[in-house]
Amino acid sequence: MNYIKIHLDDEHKETGLDYDRMLSDMFPTVTSGYAFSRQAWRPQIDIYDSPDRIVLFAEMAGVKREDLHLEISSRTVKVYGKRSTSSGIGNARYHLAEIPSGYFERRLILPSPIDTNTAEAVYADGLLEIRMSKLPSGKVHRILLQHRR
Repeated sequence: MNYIKIHLDDEHKETGLDYDRMLSDMFPTVTSGYAFSRQAWRPQIDIYDSPDRIVLFAEMAGVKREDLHLEISSRTVKVYGKRSTSSGIGNARYHLAEIPSGYFERRLILPSPIDTNTAEAVYADGLLEIRMSKLPSGKVHRILLQHRR
């Protein structure tokens, strides 16, 4: 499946929220994958699907390791935390402020079930990498039918 990255500016964000609500109402057990919300910012994420593993990369520049949290289940990944505003500037005021800060959260549905016991995550140079081994694909199992008397 091919994915298209979509970035909506502030002018169109409300439309995205309406779209997300509509999908949630129509399909309550399925998340839209867009996850529009009122969070401060959204890290950009790439997911790669190979025959034996799923690899996720998340751009997290400026997020401290202790402010980054990760939860994994067999079909979902939740990455959340916060990016603090720059400090140590002293007595200065903004001339231009484009780097978002504050709380973020991404919930992602994985393309295949994974083995949570073998998942590994590395955070270096502002990039989070999560490697997850896929569970073996389901084999057909025959069941002998018994006759009741």
